[in-house]
Amino acid sequence: MDMRDIARIAGVSSATVSRVINGSNSVNPATAEKVRRVIEETKFVPNGSATTLKYGRSSTYGLIIPDITNPFFPEFIRSFEAILAKNRQDMLMATTDHQSTNLQQTIQRMMIRQVDGIALLASEIETEPIEALLHNRIPLVTMDRRVVGPGLSDISIHNGSGMNAALQYLHGLGHRRIAYIGGSPGLTISDHRKRAFVKAVQSVGLPVEPAFLRSGNYRIRGGETAMTEILDLETWPTAILAANDLTAIGALRVLHNRGLAVPKDFSIIGFDDIELTDIISPPLTSVRLSRQTLAETFVTALASFAGERHGMGKEFSVKTSLVVKGSTGPARKKTRS
Repeated sequence: MDMRDIARIAGVSSATVSRVINGSNSVNPATAEKVRRVIEETKFVPNGSATTLKYGRSSTYGLIIPDITNPFFPEFIRSFEAILAKNRQDMLMATTDHQSTNLQQTIQRMMIRQVDGIALLASEIETEPIEALLHNRIPLVTMDRRVVGPGLSDISIHNGSGMNAALQYLHGLGHRRIAYIGGSPGLTISDHRKRAFVKAVQSVGLPVEPAFLRSGNYRIRGGETAMTEILDLETWPTAILAANDLTAIGALRVLHNRGLAVPKDFSIIGFDDIELTDIISPPLTSVRLSRQTLAETFVTALASFAGERHGMGKEFSVKTSLVVKGSTGPARKKTRS
């Protein structure tokens, strides 16, 4: 069975069936519904390759993430894929595992599949793969790189809104020595979050203490290592803010192993507010970055290139906010056990 058979059963032309399959708005709604009903009843599956060849588009978006083991990304994928499915679009996903060579291979594979655009959430990016994308006129949307151009848009994360709320909250609880465990050094998203933390500390009138600025790697192990370094200091902070929730969970594990209580001895705040933060003990206070809002913004940014693939890109923004749970409380008076 092909489109001609669907057209005959529905009593329309093959061109009308093609327009309905490809989501055109030029078909009368009643006629479009009739065609979709025939497609559903006959269990007809359109030939995606033929559609790509004929119209130069695949109704497929590529999605590249850095780490499938970080719960933030599966939660984002769930929202992103659901939006595409609602729009009758598909997703081709790959993970780089923080390796730039994997990124190059992934981009080449997506170009072969003629995706309509790529959402890139990985930060370890080089110029060569981007140039290949733009040369082949495949729109690209990045996260928190703050660079736009022809065929290139960016989703900037408004780290400051959440960081400011976190610092004001901790300051109100009496915390005056606040440490930060950042992400992998050198990544743009790590730099943006660190700068947002520093500005937030200064906004509440506190000094930025270099010894309290530590680097992690966005994983539990990195949080454990950084927290161990903090506990080796002569003067301890009373609160720790982490670049993501996995880092905060690593710090929390070290404190538990040392016999230190949260939030009695230390207050901890994560970043992202992944679902896991509700089931650990105590539940983790976190700066929330909504995966649903982020996914919606990525789809909007990708769709904006539908009319002109090489049109000038835009910078979109997603805000963050503080979600208070059980890992934060009043500052302790002792500087160290």
